[in-house]
Amino acid sequence: MPGIRRTGARAALFTVPLVIGLLGATASPAAAAPRSPGPARSLTCGGVGVDPRARVRHRAEILVDAPLSTVWKVQTDIEGWPAWQTPVTSAERLDHGPLRRGSVFRWTTPVPPHPAPATSLEITSTVEQLRRHSCIRWTGPAIGEGLHIDGVHVWNFTGTPRGVRVTTEETHTGPQVDADVPAATAILRRGLEAWLNDLKATAESRAHQGPR
Repeated sequence: MPGIRRTGARAALFTVPLVIGLLGATASPAAAAPRSPGPARSLTCGGVGVDPRARVRHRAEILVDAPLSTVWKVQTDIEGWPAWQTPVTSAERLDHGPLRRGSVFRWTTPVPPHPAPATSLEITSTVEQLRRHSCIRWTGPAIGEGLHIDGVHVWNFTGTPRGVRVTTEETHTGPQVDADVPAATAILRRGLEAWLNDLKATAESRAHQGPR
């Protein structure tokens, strides 16, 4: 990107996979397009939201035709992420039992091969707030060669007569993303929308299959 050193340009491009909450998967053409709710108060969980100082942020939501318990199970089964999110190459819980406040998980995703040889991002996320079947907020760094981004990610799950409304908001801070806020925001938007579409497809498929 103009005005950024090679390492900075490379790092900025590396945010592509970072944003599935850091993933840059592309949604299927047949998938329902998540919508941006527009300007509103930031999402919160336990009264705490995203980073208010962050210049890179996006919020999106989607309606999932599945029980709330199914949507919650898919989202909080961290080690199951690679099965339904292609860009997630590994996901490991660093604690045991149900996901809860204080849980830590580490996951990896490849970076684009250009303009430099491929490597991977390692993301270590800590659950700061969690209300079962209602909301999750996690924070943590994504680290790759020439890149360090601090992310804050909030998820809200709301039951409605038509299904579960999943709303998510995320912020990124770091010198690489701050160097080109519009581009970094667009990448974040694509990643969040891809994650929502994958979550919707997986939860609805499992709901139609019945108990697993």
